[in-house]
Amino acid sequence: MNEYANSLKEKLTSLIREMSVAPAPYVKNPEKDFTRKKKLPFETVMQLLISMGGNSLYKELLESQGYDVNTATSSAFVQQRNKILPSAMAYLFQEFTQSVTDLKNYRGYRLLAIDGSDLHFATDPADTDTYFQSQPEARGYNLLHLNATYDLCNRLYVDAIIQPRRLSNERKALGDMVDRSCIEGKTIVIADRGYESYNNFAHIERKGWSYVIRVKDLASSGILSGLRLPDSGSFDQEVHLVLTKKQTKEVKAHPEIYKFIPSKSTFDFLDLKEHLYYPISFRVVRFVLSDGAYETVITNLSDADFPPDELRSIYNMRWGIETSFRALKYTVGLTHFHAKRRESVIQEIFARMIMYNFAEMMTSHVVISQKAKQYHYQVNFTVAVHVCRHFLRSRDDDPPPDVEALIRKNVLPIRPIRPGQQNTRKIRYKSSVSFVYRVA
Repeated sequence: MNEYANSLKEKLTSLIREMSVAPAPYVKNPEKDFTRKKKLPFETVMQLLISMGGNSLYKELLESQGYDVNTATSSAFVQQRNKILPSAMAYLFQEFTQSVTDLKNYRGYRLLAIDGSDLHFATDPADTDTYFQSQPEARGYNLLHLNATYDLCNRLYVDAIIQPRRLSNERKALGDMVDRSCIEGKTIVIADRGYESYNNFAHIERKGWSYVIRVKDLASSGILSGLRLPDSGSFDQEVHLVLTKKQTKEVKAHPEIYKFIPSKSTFDFLDLKEHLYYPISFRVVRFVLSDGAYETVITNLSDADFPPDELRSIYNMRWGIETSFRALKYTVGLTHFHAKRRESVIQEIFARMIMYNFAEMMTSHVVISQKAKQYHYQVNFTVAVHVCRHFLRSRDDDPPPDVEALIRKNVLPIRPIRPGQQNTRKIRYKSSVSFVYRVA
């Protein structure tokens, strides 16, 4: 009945169990923390953090402990969670995600979208790296920036870097996530305009991966403004450059060959001593949209295998990470934190990403029988998250829910996106959800 669900749960709990056997690398004070027997040991605290929803902290504790009269207090839980490093949950997130082996691909390529999203948490003026105030008398707010790598074909988060918003650097985060990735084989990184830089192109290329990154258009001050390209219309043109930080007569005399990288621009593979030149080649592809506007991408994929129309299709798939952020925030509960301190909030971010991945792994395994109706059907992800959360909380002595049957029963119609259909993106300010205003 729950064969796959049980195997996923066992995989997650066994990883937590391994960490709890030797918790020293994951706690602040290895000689003291979790060395004595308590009501909330390391393993229980980790499981609680992963399965939490958006209710008040004590209600979450009651539900997870089966409304036992001896349920630990909120204060006890906070004291125990504060002993655990944020890196512990990040490690668990990485290990659990990497345990998935049955992966889908696009023509043999892993498609990885990289993007960022701001996260509001409880207001704390003392945390100056995350605190913002529009006017001296206005109420301030705190932001963290989540940089994420998302597998588009498998709908899984595979890496994340969390930065204080005032110190955020999306381009550096991309380079760091690419460099440390364990993913091997053919991979395409897809990113939006904020990630255009020669440094990012080089990091991805040296990893042995490919990229499709949108860049600012011709009239802007971005990369394209320094290249010899057609003035207008659609085109697909190869560019071969030699990057350098030197300003010799040879470099100045041949701008069609050399591209000078100023000292204020980051490029990790050049210096003025040993690594003087860095050759790089890519395609600049500009295509027209249905409304007459243009989009331009830079890629190192060959034109024989990936013509402009397919590159446009691949870039449009990047929208999957945007919809995943919405589900992560408002379905899994990344707007409802149970902490005020920054490191505890980071702990919860990785916990929510584990919950998201667990639910996506389950939904991808459930086969939906399509009905003889107008639309195809897909899983109701909101219901799937609710069922998976309850399943993770279920104890050995309780009968678990039939996870697959419940997910299969709750489906939604997939309404097709008609050619040329556009919807204005509604951007609204959303503050953090106060601890006081939680569902009873």
